[in-house]
Amino acid sequence: MLFAALLSVLPDSGAEPLAWGAVSARPLPPPGQLIAYGPAASQFGSLRVPDGDGLPVAVLIHGGCWLAQFDYRYFEHLAHAIHALGFVSWNIEYRRVGEEGGGWPGTFGDVADAIDHVRALPGAVRFDLERVTVIGHSAGGQLALWSASRDRLPTDHPLHRPDSLLPTQVIGLAPIVDLVDYARGPANSCHGAVHPLMGGSADVHPERYAAVSPAALLPLAAPAWLLSGDADSIVPTAHVRRLPSPGRDDRIELRTVAEDGHFEPVLPGTSSWAALRAELLRVRAADTR
Repeated sequence: MLFAALLSVLPDSGAEPLAWGAVSARPLPPPGQLIAYGPAASQFGSLRVPDGDGLPVAVLIHGGCWLAQFDYRYFEHLAHAIHALGFVSWNIEYRRVGEEGGGWPGTFGDVADAIDHVRALPGAVRFDLERVTVIGHSAGGQLALWSASRDRLPTDHPLHRPDSLLPTQVIGLAPIVDLVDYARGPANSCHGAVHPLMGGSADVHPERYAAVSPAALLPLAAPAWLLSGDADSIVPTAHVRRLPSPGRDDRIELRTVAEDGHFEPVLPGTSSWAALRAELLRVRAADTR
C-alpha cells in the first residue's frame, strides 16, 4: 500500500519537478562489476574502478523508502558519472523491508558490512582509504549519515563492527535526517516505512532510533554536505534543515537548488548534479597522501 501511495503522487513523465517515472525509464549506463559482500541475494554491490593509484572512493547507498520494491539500479546513473570523475564507485545493494532479513537490524548491518568490504574489493591496494565518501539519497541518505557515527556503538550492540571503515565525508542527497520527525510525514512520502524499518515507533524502541537517526547523533563524526531541491515534496528542505542546526555543528553544509525536486540529484545533467559535481571535484582534489 505504501509503495502504491508513493507512486500515485509521482507522475510517470513530463512533470516538473523530475518524476520517478522519468528516472526509472532512463536507459541504464554500462554495468559495473557485481560483487557479493555477503551470502544473501541482496548483499552485493556494483563496482567501477578507474585507472591509477591513490584513488578516492565513493560508496553509494540508494533510497526508496528502505523498501524492497526499489533497488540499486536507478543509482547506477550516478555511480557511472562519479566513476568518470576519477572515483572508485561502489554502489551497494542491501536487504530492505519486504524481504527476509530486511528492516531492523539487517538493513543497517548490511550497509555497515558493504562499507567495510571496500577493503576487500578487487584493486583495493590502489584505493585511498583516507578519502572515502559515502553518498546516500533519501532513505539512503539516512543510512549514509548514520555510517559516519557507527563507531560510537557499544561493543555488544547488534550493529557494532570491529575496525569499522568510517567515511571521511558524507554526502546526503535529499536525505532523511530525523527518523522520529519523518515518521510523522509529509503525507504520501516514505514516512509510513519508518516504523516497519525500525520494528515499531520511537516510543516502543527509543534505543534503536537513538542509535541510527542522524539527528540523534550530532555532532556527526565526519563532515557532511547536504543537497536539497526546494521543490522536493518527499523529503522537504524544511526536514533536511533539521540536521544543520545553528550553533550545533559547523561541519554540516546544506546546499539548496531552486525548483529541483526529489530526483534531480540522482541524475547527471540537472542543476543539482552541477552542484554535486563541483563538490565531488573538490573532494577529489583534496589529496591526503
